[in-house]
Amino acid sequence: MMKSPPHPGQIIGEDVLGELGLTVAEAAARLGVSRVTLSRVIHGHSGVSPNLAVRLERAGVGTARAWMAMQTSYDLARELEGKSHDVQPLVVA
Repeated sequence: MMKSPPHPGQIIGEDVLGELGLTVAEAAARLGVSRVTLSRVIHGHSGVSPNLAVRLERAGVGTARAWMAMQTSYDLARELEGKSHDVQPLVVA
């Protein structure tokens, strides 16, 4: 079984804020979002929104597409983890 991707907030917290030595409050102020909003993302309680992805890109931290791709990969992995989806084929041969 493939390892699940990390929540993008973990990457923001460890690889961005940690490497730059920024607090959540400092980073939030620079990004133009509330400290609570950024904290919720970093702790995995919220996902990276398109708005935050664009703000990260404009702040020089990756591309918005990359942040959205990470969030989508994370969300899809969560959805597929141990769940059965009771569906019927749309096309019948």
